[in-house]
Amino acid sequence: MIDVDLQACVSDGSRRFDLAVRFASDAPVVALYGPSGAGKSLTLQAMAGLQRPTGGHVRIGGRTLFDAKRGVDVPVAERRVGYLFQHYALFPHLSVRDNVAFGLTHWWHRRPSPAQAERIDALIDSFGLASFAASRPASLSGGQQQRVALARALACAPSVLLLDEPFAALNPMLRQTLRSELAQVCAQWHTPVVMITHDVDDVLALADVVFVIEQGQAVREVDVRRGDGRELTQRALVHGWVAPAVTAAERSVRRWLGAPARG
Repeated sequence: MIDVDLQACVSDGSRRFDLAVRFASDAPVVALYGPSGAGKSLTLQAMAGLQRPTGGHVRIGGRTLFDAKRGVDVPVAERRVGYLFQHYALFPHLSVRDNVAFGLTHWWHRRPSPAQAERIDALIDSFGLASFAASRPASLSGGQQQRVALARALACAPSVLLLDEPFAALNPMLRQTLRSELAQVCAQWHTPVVMITHDVDDVLALADVVFVIEQGQAVREVDVRRGDGRELTQRALVHGWVAPAVTAAERSVRRWLGAPARG
């Protein structure tokens, strides 16, 4: 179960943004869907411990990572949260293998244990990176770099995998292939996922449940696993920000979601 209830405020002096987002789900893949600036990335950063909320809680699989009332704030390194940044944040001077292993090593313990090394090898193989294990990130394609970043995020056996716009930096022609690969990997490693996106195709390809985020709040929950969520939508509109050609099925989905009908 992923249980998030967060309050936070960010300001640059002239502008202020208030986050008051709440959602809970036991679905394998949860999507936070909304436009840029809605508070999606701030939510992920707070879940990972990269931003300190002013209130609320974060509970993953029954384990409390943050609870303002109880004074719980688990350090980032102890949260067991895998994080895929939008632009991957790979270390250019390290090989693929060393990038994947990075989160498992420390200055006092630079070599992974045998069990960790076995997991690293399994991840490298599962992402089709075995022939690139000694290569540096600069020599890889965008899709290959994403695979390395995903393998690194999974190397620590995280209790949850956080994906920040995982396909935004990719050539559109690669996205569908990598969506399929990501779905297979998440199922293989049995890792719950929270993904943020403003692309409806990401939602339809990967998500089981989607929470629509507007102005720092979760304003609607859609269970994509239900027949009226997925079967009616080959290019369904989860909300009114995207405007592909509207079919009868899409209009049905709009009515179900409470969005204005078009066409």
